[in-house]
Amino acid sequence: MSGLSRTSGQDDAPGTDRSSLGSRARARMRTLSRARAHLRTRRQERAAAGTTRAGRSEPPPAALERRAAQWAREADKARARAMRAAGLDMARETRRVLRWISAMRPFSVKTKLGMLVVVSVFITTGLLMIAVRTQTELRFITVFSVIATLLITQFVAHSLTAPLDEMNTVARAISHGDYTRRVRGDGRRDELGDLAFTINRMADDLEAQDQQRKELVANVSHELRTPIAALRAVLENVVDGVSEADPETMRTALKQTERLGRLVETLLDLSRLDNGVVPLKARRFEVWPYLSGVLKEANMIATSRAGIASGSGSHTRTDVHLHLDVSPPELTAHADPERIHQVVANLIDNAVKHSPPHGRVTVRARRGEGPQSLTLEVLDEGPGIPRSEWHRVFERFNRGSHGGPGSSHGPGSDGGTGLGLAIARWAVGLHGGQIGVAESSRGCRIRVTLPGESPTQS
Repeated sequence: MSGLSRTSGQDDAPGTDRSSLGSRARARMRTLSRARAHLRTRRQERAAAGTTRAGRSEPPPAALERRAAQWAREADKARARAMRAAGLDMARETRRVLRWISAMRPFSVKTKLGMLVVVSVFITTGLLMIAVRTQTELRFITVFSVIATLLITQFVAHSLTAPLDEMNTVARAISHGDYTRRVRGDGRRDELGDLAFTINRMADDLEAQDQQRKELVANVSHELRTPIAALRAVLENVVDGVSEADPETMRTALKQTERLGRLVETLLDLSRLDNGVVPLKARRFEVWPYLSGVLKEANMIATSRAGIASGSGSHTRTDVHLHLDVSPPELTAHADPERIHQVVANLIDNAVKHSPPHGRVTVRARRGEGPQSLTLEVLDEGPGIPRSEWHRVFERFNRGSHGGPGSSHGPGSDGGTGLGLAIARWAVGLHGGQIGVAESSRGCRIRVTLPGESPTQS
């Protein structure tokens, strides 16, 4: 049995080896087939790639010429596009510069100088582009550019220096006292036109001030001559024995002396106001008690001077009623009480002088538009002021010619100095306010507006 088994085992083993060898052989054949197929695929790919590279790297001569011509055309087109783009960029920048210039003053000196630089740059750039296209030598382009720039600069410089020379001549004449000279070209729309306008305005102001100075000297001389001559006549009569030194004669002399003293005091006040040496001591105060005190003081002065017509600028009439109207009663203001006292006293004095017998003068106070601002009005029942004379009411030594304030023809006029309303105007101006004649159905109405306390003061 064992032999049989051993023989059987030996017979089966070779068969088993042959089957396993067959399966391994078939697997190897399949692997080899796949490797061969993969190798053929790789060879085909390499062949295709080699054919493409060979076609690209070794083109025929005709193809090379065609491609070179195509490249040249494309290069020309690219160059043209680049030049057009550069031109468009330059035009765009030019428009931007022109818009920037138009945003400035189009005729100013700065704009002209800027345009000079821009034009010079454009000329140089244009000549350089022409030189590149025409193959012109650079030195000729440089010479042409310098000449063009110098010509444009000379033109612009002449337009700027000619007005300056004229202004220099006119300013020198004005400094020597010739206030009638004026600069031409004040209508130019640039800085030189502004300067010409300023010089002409300065000449106008200097001419007006010179005329006012001459009038002031003449008026002051006349005002001083009148009381001095009257006082001299009274004293000469007493010395010569023509009249006795009785109280009436001495009262006349005292009247002229007071008038002379008040005139000198008024001139000193006006001089201090002109020089700006009068300090402004503004504070808050209640309007009703303040104006009530001013009116009482005016009545007391008029009563005390009723027996002596002083002619000193303070009225002497006691038949005119002073009325105070303040609304609301608790109204307050922020101003310099002393300067406002000057304003109200002078306005009352003028109103009383030109009121009819037993007339009425009203002092009205109202709240202004700003905080602690004030609006004052002084109304009388006199003949009023023609509208054509409104601008002359506050001039120095103006007494009017139609019976209005400052006129020497009213029933209460006593030959005042004509400086009261001028002082009132300056006192109001110190506060930054306004004073003027307002419309009135009867008599004269003078309105004063005070701004009150400014935010910086608070």
